[in-house]
Amino acid sequence: MDEDQRRQDDGADARKNRLPSFTEVLSRRTRPPVDLFMFYLFLQREGSEDILDFWLDVQQHENLCRAYFKDVRKSGRAIRDDWPEYWDYARRRGSIYGTVVGLNPQPGTKRSTQSTGEMLSEQDRHNLAAAGDEKGARSPSPRMTSTSPGTAVATEPPRSTTPFSLAGRTPTLFNMKRASRAPTIIPRSSAITRQDLIASAERIYFRYLSPVGTVGSNENHEIYLPPALRIHSFPLNSAQEPKSQSEMNIMAQIPDMFHSQKEYCFRAMEQDAFPRFLRAKAFGNLTPVSALVRLIVGLVVLWVGLAVGFSLIFLDVQPKSKRFFLFLPYTVAILFLISHQYELDPILVFFGRSESTPFRTLPIREPYVKKLLLGRAIWVSVLVAACVAALTLIFWAVPGHRL
Repeated sequence: MDEDQRRQDDGADARKNRLPSFTEVLSRRTRPPVDLFMFYLFLQREGSEDILDFWLDVQQHENLCRAYFKDVRKSGRAIRDDWPEYWDYARRRGSIYGTVVGLNPQPGTKRSTQSTGEMLSEQDRHNLAAAGDEKGARSPSPRMTSTSPGTAVATEPPRSTTPFSLAGRTPTLFNMKRASRAPTIIPRSSAITRQDLIASAERIYFRYLSPVGTVGSNENHEIYLPPALRIHSFPLNSAQEPKSQSEMNIMAQIPDMFHSQKEYCFRAMEQDAFPRFLRAKAFGNLTPVSALVRLIVGLVVLWVGLAVGFSLIFLDVQPKSKRFFLFLPYTVAILFLISHQYELDPILVFFGRSESTPFRTLPIREPYVKKLLLGRAIWVSVLVAACVAALTLIFWAVPGHRL
């Protein structure tokens, strides 16, 4: 925890006048309310946390492959001799592990596209690895049956049309305890083998990429991918070692199998979900449920305040100064209504708090976000005071007339 806190403190100094980037959030260099935990909760409220789970799972899978290659080199063996099929594949097609396996790009060799890992520093890659490991296992991995992995039922449900489509999902506005499929930690008590790599890839395929209803994947939730990136079958089995040459060639693709899908998910989150997340957490501090409750309470209190105000007028209650007490219900009503409109509670901001889940708060620790929220809280407070003063003065100025 001390290391995480020190890393966040170092990153906060560089973000005194800007919002964090998506890479900084994923590498856990940001503080609440714009950290990885809050981003996960944001996606969970939309029912789209699977895409982040998938990214973290693939990140962990790539870390496992990278650790395997490093173990091989530490043992004094060359990747060319230990895994010739992968070496040939990486030499011909390119690989994200080129620097790890000691592969020098040859002229004319097809190189892999730039990955998120290549855009990060060594410290960021370490942070991302820790992020994947600390998510923890909260659901068992789907078990494979003897039936072919590519075999699907006759009626396949319609696919999503975007990575963040809510079609066919249970609404999560009031159901905040939706089952989560967080990344599974792979045991590291012994040396990493190629069967561990197959098991890791198999787990990812059946959890996120196999169509809903596929035999042997009852707990999966297929994420959206463009047709060109979809993987329709996983012909290997983690319980059996590959024997045929075709299986060995397929196993050579395991380390880079999900990299393109991971990059697509990264770009989708960065361009779609992350801007909405910043708008929700850097410019507001309420959850949708809490904002809705404030709208309902504000309307009820406003109705009560207006009813009392008109009663004082049409009963001609004296002295007239009693009408000034109307500012109490009007203040509560206007504060709740404007808080719903801006999704920001100025009282919580002044206490340095932001909601994580409905009516549960965390301290605001990100410096620039704290500055933004404080400025908006002052504006909301001035707006509330002006509306309350105008409404109270109007009801005070109207002459009484007993009906």
